[in-house]
Amino acid sequence: MSVVFEARIKNRGEAPHDWYIELTDTVKNKKEVCDDVEDFAKKIEELGSSYNGQIDEVKWFQDDNITQEQYSEVNAGMRKHQDELNK
Repeated sequence: MSVVFEARIKNRGEAPHDWYIELTDTVKNKKEVCDDVEDFAKKIEELGSSYNGQIDEVKWFQDDNITQEQYSEVNAGMRKHQDELNK
């Protein structure tokens, strides 16, 4: 069984910080709302614990109304989080 999660960047408004990530465990069809990158990291770890931390893939999507600024903010936050994990 492949464990695949989906992460979709969604828009709450026009401001650069008005976004959230909808995280979906496609095996259990369970959705979580993540208000920021730290929340995403926490929730993906919690959901992944059901599979002994073995997540095969995270597929990323973004809604059509996500601005470049919002996308860049999420992307930068994820890179920073990944760098901290790799230390």
